[in-house]
Amino acid sequence: MPVTTPPLHIAVVGGGIGGLAAALAVARAGHRVTLVERAARFGEIGAGLQLAPNASLALEELGVLDAVQGSAVAPPRLVMMDAVSGEQITALDLRGAAYTSRFRHPYLVTHRTDLHGALLAACREHPQIDLRTGHTVTDAVETAAEVHLAFAETAERLTADAVVAADGLHSRLRRILVGDGDPVCSRYVAFRGALPVSGMTGAMSRHASSEAVIVWAGPRMHLVQYPVRRGELYNQVAVFESDRYTPDSDDWGTEAELEERFAGACGTVRDALPLIARDRRWPLFDRLPVHDWVHGRIVLLGDAAHPMLQYLAQGACQALEDAVTLGRALREETDPERAFASYAGLRRERAAGIQTNARRFGEICHLDGMGAVLRNRLLSTRTPDDFDDVSWVWTSTAERVPSTTP
Repeated sequence: MPVTTPPLHIAVVGGGIGGLAAALAVARAGHRVTLVERAARFGEIGAGLQLAPNASLALEELGVLDAVQGSAVAPPRLVMMDAVSGEQITALDLRGAAYTSRFRHPYLVTHRTDLHGALLAACREHPQIDLRTGHTVTDAVETAAEVHLAFAETAERLTADAVVAADGLHSRLRRILVGDGDPVCSRYVAFRGALPVSGMTGAMSRHASSEAVIVWAGPRMHLVQYPVRRGELYNQVAVFESDRYTPDSDDWGTEAELEERFAGACGTVRDALPLIARDRRWPLFDRLPVHDWVHGRIVLLGDAAHPMLQYLAQGACQALEDAVTLGRALREETDPERAFASYAGLRRERAAGIQTNARRFGEICHLDGMGAVLRNRLLSTRTPDDFDDVSWVWTSTAERVPSTTP
């Protein structure tokens, strides 16, 4: 039955995309939320991200889809190219009748800061959400009826009926509760950034104007390109495996290795490399799936629960799915432990499947030699409206559970 008074007080740890979405979903379910973020101010770093229809559905349920669409781009196609030969391998039509009848919600690409900003604005406008920055959680002490959070910056403790740990890949709360050690480094690294479309010429300009999402797949490397922010910026992500990785050193995945790994790529890919931001490199991590998301009155969400490699472009999408599923559970069940168990029961298997298959798709994308030849030959037989392989990824938990959102 729907939630009745008095509402729960839920603390959300982490002010990223998953944390803000969780806060908004829980508040829209009728509960009071205090969100604590360790940074001095809210913000996101990074560049573009892809929002498949499962994410668009979640954003619609959170009431922010229109705001996100105001700056996002709806690409007409997803295209896989061979990064060495420069030839097209396969493509999917994201605007045709086959897509719209099957998924009903748009495939969007957006700048990460634009999505984060839309969620932050919605949280700031909601009267049931209290946002606090400069609060680094150091401990969580659970009693029979409450959870007490301790912080590095103050002796003050925050007491809540329950806690949502949305504190990311290096989640402090996950470390305390699950104790499964450090994230797993894939030995791959990304250089990413977005640049103005207005100054582009040649092939880069043509790709940007096409609005397609283009993945250039190559041996132990790939390049992703697509426009964001109303088509004003062009997002590029270059990813490659480092031969120099060691777990006790940060001297790997360098610019020199970037150039070396992409040296055998076609001219179009090589021409794009000088325009990719080099000010920061991003080592790529994930974890093996775990079953224990729920610890009494504390529950994991987003990357704290299921960090995944980006090869299926589902990291943010799955955090958004988590948020709306959690909100629905807390709308139906006033006992937080039962609500958390319901949420985790709906989400664990799906998130684990995407974690595992993201690794596998990365292996397919990065094939060399005969493996790449066979991949290209197999995928080239697909038609632009063949979504059978990705339908399970793009069909969200929310679509399989009736909504009670008014």
